[in-house]
Order: sequence, then structure tokens, then C-alpha cells
Amino acid sequence: MSKRIFIVILFVGVLKFTGYSQTTVQDTLTRSAPIFYDVLGNKVTYGAKMPELNQIAGAPKAFYTYYWEMGDGNYSFEKEPQHKYKKEGAYEVKLWSTNNYDNGKPPASRPKKVVISDATDEEASVDDNAFAKAPSKFKPNEDLLVLTNRDPLPDQEMVLITSYKNTKDYTTNGKLYLFYNDKSFKNENFKLTDTRLHHKEEIVQNQDFVHNSGIDFSQEYLASTFPSELRENTLVVQDSTKKTNLPLTLEESRALYLNSQIIEFKDMQPGEERNIFRTLETTPEMIKDTSAIVTLRSVYVPDENYENHTVKDTELEIVTSHDPNKMSSNGSLMNYRLVRFKRLKFKVKFQNDGEGPANTIRLEVDTPEMFDKKTLKVENMYPLCRICPKDREVNYSCLDTVFKKDKIIFTFKRIYLPGTQQKDVTERDSTKGFVKYSMKFGKDFHKKSTKSQTAIYFDKNEPIYTNYSTTRFVPGISIGAKAGYIFNPDLDNAREVFAGITLSPFKSYRGYLQAELFFSSTSFENLRNFETSEINDIGIESITRFTEETKARNITTYLVPISYRYNLNNFMAIGTGLQLKLDLSRTCDQITTGEFSLLIPGENEIRDETQDTLLETDCNKGVGNFQAGWFVGANFGGVRIGPSGGVRYVYNFNEPQSQIQVYGIWKF
Repeated sequence: MSKRIFIVILFVGVLKFTGYSQTTVQDTLTRSAPIFYDVLGNKVTYGAKMPELNQIAGAPKAFYTYYWEMGDGNYSFEKEPQHKYKKEGAYEVKLWSTNNYDNGKPPASRPKKVVISDATDEEASVDDNAFAKAPSKFKPNEDLLVLTNRDPLPDQEMVLITSYKNTKDYTTNGKLYLFYNDKSFKNENFKLTDTRLHHKEEIVQNQDFVHNSGIDFSQEYLASTFPSELRENTLVVQDSTKKTNLPLTLEESRALYLNSQIIEFKDMQPGEERNIFRTLETTPEMIKDTSAIVTLRSVYVPDENYENHTVKDTELEIVTSHDPNKMSSNGSLMNYRLVRFKRLKFKVKFQNDGEGPANTIRLEVDTPEMFDKKTLKVENMYPLCRICPKDREVNYSCLDTVFKKDKIIFTFKRIYLPGTQQKDVTERDSTKGFVKYSMKFGKDFHKKSTKSQTAIYFDKNEPIYTNYSTTRFVPGISIGAKAGYIFNPDLDNAREVFAGITLSPFKSYRGYLQAELFFSSTSFENLRNFETSEINDIGIESITRFTEETKARNITTYLVPISYRYNLNNFMAIGTGLQLKLDLSRTCDQITTGEFSLLIPGENEIRDETQDTLLETDCNKGVGNFQAGWFVGANFGGVRIGPSGGVRYVYNFNEPQSQIQVYGIWKF
């Protein structure tokens, strides 16, 4: 027996060791990546001791990416960066590493304090090899650049790098605005936990507008560009626009975002470039849609004396793991009323993880039938190339598009995309690409959620599959006007008409919940004949024949707190639910007349009008006569939106028990 127990314990231990335990160890244990460095004068080489990667089964080979802050306003995405400090002092160096295709959380690195005691204010020499001054990251006429160290993942932090440049020929003072947390999402996606400034900038509190005296037309500030650049570490879509109406830009931005931060800078020299670093902690409440796109907006005012400014919107795809092959959409939560002519945007990102370059990349994208493929528009791509002509083969790089029944196939032809494991490839971003495209909805599309996935083929290799990109609609509100007639089979001569409203989600596809409130007016007439008789001691019978006429009027409210309805198609729906009824007021008039006669034995009946009776009764009652019941019914016509007719049978739990409603309804 003891031997069997030992074998069971050993087997369970092996299962846990080999990863068959239901608990993911990497999610509960914190991995660390301690920083080390080597100082030579004012030149420092950095590195980190990285923990082993835990490969995701079926994914490409796992790897780390790196982001370093040097403590003096400079940064690097290299694995082992080398940096030259211009001034003596103590600098706090930080590292954020990201585990790609790896289970678990990114390893944490403690900041390191590096002391530089031998430095000069001279720039590094061009001949200084690895320590030579890096070229400017800005393109001509570009003055604002926004980068991130990783995609946002719920419950992790992300660094936002804002680089700005003085393109004028004089010293300037200005401001930088950051707007974050889109109002289109229910919860806040980010918390701004830290801002690191290195050029005496100041965070401005409770100040909304800069003071401007006009517009500077001395440079090309009215031009508009919409670049999508392949930047260091991340492929970040950035729509950049030069504008001149600053108050309008700030007002529009406040309408779109919940939070903002304002930073003021001074004494920026001509041609000078500066960096600001912010840590954004992604909240646990962050939308758990792995295909959703959130945005950040940066506004750069280069000279506070003028209203000229640059607006840059940065798109970020929410992820659940750091995977370069990804599909995303800005349709994670849409208003069905407003999307009829809207172009929905999609983006497919990919990375060549091979040992050599890829010359042909095919993206087979699932495309739900609700989209009109004829409206396809390729917004941007990388590698950047032409669109292939449809009528002939060409010998230059191009992007081909083919439509299938349920797919769109994008094919990069005759391109060169290096592989991450290729010899002499040190910049991982050179191995990444993307296609960004948009489509409109079809003519008669239903309010349905969709799921799309992309199969990525690098040359003739087996496909790599992305996450699922989802589109969903907010329920919306549909108010309906309802009126009809109620039959009460248990009552004679009863007439009841009603009118009211319904409340339900807007144009639901299949099943949905609906509430109703309506009021009715009931009239009831009853005529009853009866008689009474009495015989006296001498055998004379007195007879009184009564006629009782009753008229009643009720004002009643009906409430359907909840019902379930199901649309079988565009023209027929069924439903069931609970109905509550309460009379708000009840009035009645009753007139009773009696005709008196005597019946004498052996003689005819003798009328005695002097003993006729007349009785009039009025009754006024308040709230009462509560009833509850269950109903089933059906609708025919425009059951999703517009006019329809319906019939409903109600079974009440107390008297009178039966009720039939016939009605018309118009949903808006």
C-alpha cells in the first residue's frame, strides 16, 4: 500500500513539474532581470541577466524585447545599449523587458544608480563607433513623435515616450498636452502613475488654455500629413496633423477623453530635441477585448505666443499576450444607429520569425457577410508598396487583394522582410509589417457580433493564426408606441382600449428583453332583470319586477416589467412575459326600477304604479383590483424596427382569468 501511495505522489509531482498542473506558475511568481553595467569614463555599457523564457506551445520562438531609460532624458530599445553621458552626476537607469510568445508576466528590473565622475559637455565624435551620436529620429518638418515600449495588456504598465523638437530658428517656450482614456469605453483603461522630466519642464495644474496672440505663418504649419511609420520597437499608427485653432482642438479633445495632463517647457533651443517619459498603468477594468483599439492624443504647442500646434493620435491595440501577429479593429463597441455609412477600420500585424527573408506574405482574413467587400480601402501598409494591378503580372513589389466568399486575401508580392533569426539582423522592427484597411457595412446587415481571424503565410511555410478580432454593438434604446383593443371573454359588453410605450434594445437581431407601460380605458354595461314576490295571509301575491342597468368606467395601468422576445426573421416575432394590472380609478352608475303588481286569485294581475320603486346608486373607488398574469404572443410586420401588428393571450392568476389583446406597435 505504501508503495502505491509513493507512486501516486510521484506521478502528481511529475505532472506539476511538466506543466500539467492547472495553476500557471509564471502568473504567480515574479521573475526578475537584474541590471548590470560597465563604466569607462563617461561611457557606459548596459545589460541584464534575463530569466529563461517559457515558450507558448505552437507559437514562434519566444524572445525578449527591451526598453531602457538612461536617466538623462535618453532611451534605447537595444538589448545591450551603450551610452555616453555629457555631464557628471548620478543617473538612475531603468529597464522594461517584454516577453514575447512567453507564458507569464514580464520580468521586473530594479532601477540602478550609475555615477559618472568623468564627463565633458562635448558631443560624442562621429568616429566614436558605438558611442557616436545617434541620428535624429525626426523626419524633415516633423516636430512630435510618440512611441510605446509595448502594447497595452490589462494589469501591466506601459511606457509612453513623447519626443518633441524645436523646428524654429529661435528659442521657444510652449506646452505639451496628453489626453487619454477614451470616453467611448465604459471604464478607464489607464492610470498615469509617473512622469519623468529631464529638461526642467513643469506639470501645469488646472490650466486649460495657453495664451496665444495669433498664428505664425512663417513656417509650413498649415500642411497636413497622415504618416504611419515603422518606428523603433513598435508599429504604432500615428495620424499627425498641423492645426491653427488651439481652443477648438482642446475643446474637441476634452469631449473625446476623460483625462489629460499638461506639461510646460521653456528655453528650447533651435533644433533641440527632448524626450518625456510617462508610465501608464493599465487597469484591471481595462476592456478585455483582445481586438479593441484605444487611442491617445498628444498636442504640441511649440511656441506659446502662437496658436500653431501639432495633433498626434496614437492607436494602441489591447492584447492578452505579447504576440506580434495580431488582428484588431475599432469596432469593438458600436452604435448600430450610426454605423450605416461608417467605415470600420481593421489592422493585421505580422512578424517574420524565420531564419531568412520572406518574399511573399499572404494574409487570409475572415470577413463576415455583413461587410461590403466592394468598399474595401487599403489605408496603409508595411512594407510600403503599390497595389497590384488586376489585369497583368508585374515585376515590382505590390500588394494584391483577392475576394472570396467569406475572406479577403492580401498578398505582399516580391518584397523583402527580414527574419528575426536571420544573420546580421539586429533591429526586430525591420522584421514586422502590417496592413490597415477599412470597409463599409452591407446594405441589409443585421445587428450581430462577429469574430474574425487571420491566417498568415510566410512564403510556403505553415500558417500562423492571429487572435480573434470581434465587433459588437451597444444595445441602444428603441422606444415604441403601442395601441390596441382588449377582449375580456369573462365579461359581457366590456370594451377596453389602451395606448402606451415599449422600451427595448434598438433593432435586436434575435432574442432581447422588452418592458412596456400602457394605460387603458374600460367601459362596461350590464342589464339584469329579476323579480321578488310575497303572498299575504289572504292569498294575495304582490310581485315586484326589477330592471337593473349598470354602467362602469375604469382607468387602468398595465406594466410589463420584463418580457423575452425572439425575432424569427425580419417579419415575425414571438414573446412571453409577466403582466401586472392595477385600476387607478373606478366609477359606476346603477339604476334599478321596480314595477309593482298584485295577483288576486281568480282575477287578472293588477298594476299598482303608486308602489313602483326607483333606486339610483353611484360608486367611486380609488386604486385597487390588482391582478398579475402571464402572457404569450406574436408580432407580424416590421418586428425589428417600424410598424407591426400583434396578438397576445393573457392568463391572469385571479378573476377574470382570460384576456386577449390585439394591437399595433411602431418601434423607433
